[in-house]
Amino acid sequence: MVFDFKKEYREFYFPKDKPSIVDVPAMNFVAVRGCGNPNEEDGEYKTAIGLLYGISFTVKMSKMGDHGIDGYFDYVVPPLEGLWWQDGVAGIDYSSKETYRWISLIRLPSFVTEDVFNWAKEEAFRKKGSDYSKVEFLTYSEGLAVQCLHVGPYDDEPATIKIMTEYAESQGYRTDINEGRFHHEIYLSDARRTAPEKLRTVIRHPIALVINQSNQDERQN
Repeated sequence: MVFDFKKEYREFYFPKDKPSIVDVPAMNFVAVRGCGNPNEEDGEYKTAIGLLYGISFTVKMSKMGDHGIDGYFDYVVPPLEGLWWQDGVAGIDYSSKETYRWISLIRLPSFVTEDVFNWAKEEAFRKKGSDYSKVEFLTYSEGLAVQCLHVGPYDDEPATIKIMTEYAESQGYRTDINEGRFHHEIYLSDARRTAPEKLRTVIRHPIALVINQSNQDERQN
């Protein structure tokens, strides 16, 4: 049976349309870093996506070649993800897409070591001739986060984020976006083939427990 990350880890890929708190373990990804408007035709973001899928399908289809990978199992390539931020901005300013900084990601199976990853880069270059020098093997330890399913255009995400933030605060947490923890999106829909109002996106924000005097007193007791 083909392994499907979305089905095996439903709590991370199929949240409800109401916020929830999750503790996300460390995961390995193929990643490309960049900046600028993701909607730009033939821009840096679209190039990055092509590189991610080039590596992902090279690994997946290795079963068809002579290069055996220890521990290989067949799997569905996981959905595209993105970590987003802007210098000097708390959260995301959707009106200034040209200032976006991002890391585009696709999750890797556990059998993909750095050696396997480097082989995949070389093999993808050999077959496709593209420049894979920007592609990296990235381990991201997300930890505690609040997440919610957003249905609709990307520019409408602030309404969902507001609900997420209010929920996290009601549970004793605060948003903890910083230089190592980011606004995180998982794209369950193909934006090229889906009407904007039907786009399904998992939005995830890192959180931290609010430490106040009552919390400290409880810990001391």
